Amino acid sequence: MGIFKTTFRVRQNEVGYLFDKYKLIEKLETGIHEKSSWGKEFQLICLPTNSKLINVLNQEVLTKDNIALRFSFNIQYKLIEGEKFLRQVTLGFTTAAMFGEIEHRISNLAQVIVRSKISEIESEFLNEKRNELANLKTEEMEKQANELGITIEYATIKDITFPKNIQDVFMTQLESKIRAKADLENARTAVASARALKNAADIMKDDDNIKFHQLLETITKIAAKGKHSFNINFGELQNKPDEAK
Repeated sequence: MGIFKTTFRVRQNEVGYLFDKYKLIEKLETGIHEKSSWGKEFQLICLPTNSKLINVLNQEVLTKDNIALRFSFNIQYKLIEGEKFLRQVTLGFTTAAMFGEIEHRISNLAQVIVRSKISEIESEFLNEKRNELANLKTEEMEKQANELGITIEYATIKDITFPKNIQDVFMTQLESKIRAKADLENARTAVASARALKNAADIMKDDDNIKFHQLLETITKIAAKGKHSFNINFGELQNKPDEAK
């Protein structure tokens, strides 16, 4: 009586849920299944068991200091309880439509969490706290996801975009900080040079050898300009050279 049999195919990375008159009667694993269809109104729903990704783009929020910005984030989730999942959606829709319904709920939940986190941070400190925003998954998010028959594998901020005028302000502020740092380094170098010159002057003031070399240098410069007489007295030693002609 093969004419009263129906063949069902469940592909790899899927699990099948067989309904009769909208009542779940059997869970089907990957493979080909043949069922008697006498007096039955079968409906097979195949759900993917691999991870799925939700991209939520261009959401607006105000920071703690009332700066408006846009953000995007990603959520990766996986089906863990198909029967619970099916109880949360409208049967008769396509699989894509059912998952779209669930993803809409997840993204709305995540948006509330992200908005709450960003609204507690002042705009200038957002970059410093990116690590805190990198992991958006919370116990509450996972709890509500489990009620839908899924688990959240990760949820993270993808990007944060400030308005153009705020970006310009931040750029000016950054340039000022870099310029101030460079000026400070130059000032430190000038102070170090002045200190070194002062130390050298103190050493030269009390060193007889340096004084002697300075004297010779002075005599050399004077002699180079013309005829001169020199009277040099080195303590008790006195030497009077002939007048240079």
